[in-house]
Amino acid sequence: MDFAPPIAIDSLLEDPDAVRDLLERHAPYAPVQRYLRSPAEFRNASGSAAQHQVIAPNFRGDWAFEGRVAPGAELFLEHGKLADAAARLFGSSLVRPFAVFSNITWQLPFAQGGGHTDVPAFRGVDRRDHPTWLLTTMGHSRLFEEERIRIATAVAWFYEGPDGGFEYWADGPDAPPTVHEGQISNTAIVGDNDFMYHRVRPVGRLDDGFPSGLSLESRLEHAGGDAWRIVDGDRTVATPEFQSLRVSVSWKAYVFRDEEERDRVDAGADALDVDDVWDRFYADLEARGIPFDRPPVPLDDEAFIDLLSRTYKRDPSVQ
Repeated sequence: MDFAPPIAIDSLLEDPDAVRDLLERHAPYAPVQRYLRSPAEFRNASGSAAQHQVIAPNFRGDWAFEGRVAPGAELFLEHGKLADAAARLFGSSLVRPFAVFSNITWQLPFAQGGGHTDVPAFRGVDRRDHPTWLLTTMGHSRLFEEERIRIATAVAWFYEGPDGGFEYWADGPDAPPTVHEGQISNTAIVGDNDFMYHRVRPVGRLDDGFPSGLSLESRLEHAGGDAWRIVDGDRTVATPEFQSLRVSVSWKAYVFRDEEERDRVDAGADALDVDDVWDRFYADLEARGIPFDRPPVPLDDEAFIDLLSRTYKRDPSVQ
């Protein structure tokens, strides 16, 4: 196992109801899958063999990212318990929080994917200018470890339903997973999620079905009080109550090994560019004896994306 064990936090917020206020203030929310541009990117992200995306009732709100902070998101971005846990996780006090986002899931009664790792960052190549599928594949390949920037990720839950827990492979992808479920509201787990596989447990009951008719343009809106609605254009797809929404909040921070690394990152020293990335992939594919054609535009070539996924990505053991 090449990552530190995660750290659990109980009673994260003194006033957990503040999260509901943030949710309502910053609605509406778009499907998570809007981050993906093509079926190949969907397969890369999910490990699915499906040729077409099925849009799930899983929505995201970006509350803070790289200096842009939505009103009230300081509650998480500047949270001392999260920074302290990140420092303990990596053994360094040089913790720089940079992102907070919410995930809101409704009636998704099956586990979300077979387990995944998060989107890593590298000097010169990160999610500000590059697609998530490329970054995750770079992480899985282990070809860019010299340029990788360590990221601590906290996931906190604000949901009191009987399901919708968190499954994570704390002992590595070949060991049985751990399940965090039940009384999880206002708890958090801080981990090295760029290496530690994890996934969301089922939300809702199979008997209640799976909402159909969602598109990448669907949105989750607050309709007043406990009422929310999922809409697509002028059509209302569903009207969930707040208590049925599985709400989690993710917090991310860079954790630098020392001041020298921090200063190199800030100065852009020894940074990769995307041509360096392709050259390193091409060289490794050739060394593995894997036949391929160099695509004219690798970022948009679905066959090449699928090839990189088959070569480098793996799924954890599922019990």
